Amino acid sequence: QVRLRQSGGGLVEAGGSLSLSCEASGTEYWAGTAYTIHSMGWYRQNSGEQRELVAVTTRFGVTEYADFVRGRFSASRDVVRNTIYLQMDSLRPEDTALYYCFANSTNDYGTPYDHWGQGAQVTVSS
Repeated sequence: QVRLRQSGGGLVEAGGSLSLSCEASGTEYWAGTAYTIHSMGWYRQNSGEQRELVAVTTRFGVTEYADFVRGRFSASRDVVRNTIYLQMDSLRPEDTALYYCFANSTNDYGTPYDHWGQGAQVTVSS
């Protein structure tokens, strides 16, 4: 099955930088069908708050950012390796959250699926 494996994150002081990576595997053939990943992105969620979109990338390299991270975060994607990265600069305490990797795919029959990484904690101290 399709799995998303995350790495990175951690603890940093305000103004510092952290990075995240997420690799999708198991897309070639599973349970009689292959999976094609279309968009990949990052969400984050603080305790007791709504999960919010951070960035999303298409297979063609088009990236959209949430307003609150624009100019500070940079997402890049390696389509061949099914990997997405997130470089986070000028971090602020309000960026503290659990960051989830997300991917949208379809199987050979056109059925859509959502996939989620295990989450990575990003903590920014003041």
